[in-house]
Amino acid sequence: MLQFITKSDYLLRETLLGLKRGGWMNWAAVSTVTVLLFLFGTSLQASWQLDKLLNQFGSQLEVSVYLDTGVQAADVTPFIATLPGVTTATPVTKEEAWSGLVRDLGLSDIQGATEQLNGNPLVDEIKVKANSSEEVPVLAEKLKQVQGVDEVQYVDEAVQRMTELNQGLNWLSLGITNMLSLTAIAVITTTIRLIVMARRREIEVMQLVGATTSWIYLPFILQGLTLGIVGALVAWGFITGVQHFIGEMLAQQPEFVQFLASGLQPTPREALLLPMSLLVLGGSVGLIGSLFAVRRFAAR
Repeated sequence: MLQFITKSDYLLRETLLGLKRGGWMNWAAVSTVTVLLFLFGTSLQASWQLDKLLNQFGSQLEVSVYLDTGVQAADVTPFIATLPGVTTATPVTKEEAWSGLVRDLGLSDIQGATEQLNGNPLVDEIKVKANSSEEVPVLAEKLKQVQGVDEVQYVDEAVQRMTELNQGLNWLSLGITNMLSLTAIAVITTTIRLIVMARRREIEVMQLVGATTSWIYLPFILQGLTLGIVGALVAWGFITGVQHFIGEMLAQQPEFVQFLASGLQPTPREALLLPMSLLVLGGSVGLIGSLFAVRRFAAR
């Protein structure tokens, strides 16, 4: 136990000493990691929120199923309700649809309008809701194959556009994250390498007294890991501040905007996953950068 405490104390002192000698290069490394993780966290949240919008609006996009003339909605609805991906299937008789249409047109004499058109020109309809927006096109194709169905309509373009936007955002986020990750690794590598060079004489003395290579360079690896974690914590603080600021702005907006904002609040799972993702990415960048820095010196 005493040996473990002694080794831990040594690693902590050497890590802090190395960070102190890094000077302004530490700030350059931390700021680079912060920018990387702030953009990464923001894009990750934007992707989550866009997914919520797809589910919030996409799941409300009803697939309208129009039946053949003479086919009753009550006869087809039980079968459609059993199809995979269907949340609800609500029958609408042609009488109900005609009454609603006449009312929307501002006509008061339903019987007179019906007589002028020689009867009710509409057919029975079934309003179907899917489990998710991604299932809407697949479900629509299945519904077209149901016997007694004449036509299937849904807002295909809106779902497709929002899905394409989400995919484009993910690809853009991936490209920016990779580019900034390489930049952050390069900065951390340079920072740790300068610290190693500044302590070259101490390292030579440790080698002469028999210290192992892993024990000599472990503090430098911990320094890179620390820079990545600090950058992650700073980025998380910025993201939290931006969330709070946007939340206060939306609280002053109309009720409809507030309704949308309430639906985009992070879930407990997302609230935990975001800082964990930032810490993992920041720690990985710092670890890789420090390993690159000490590899050349350790190979000598």
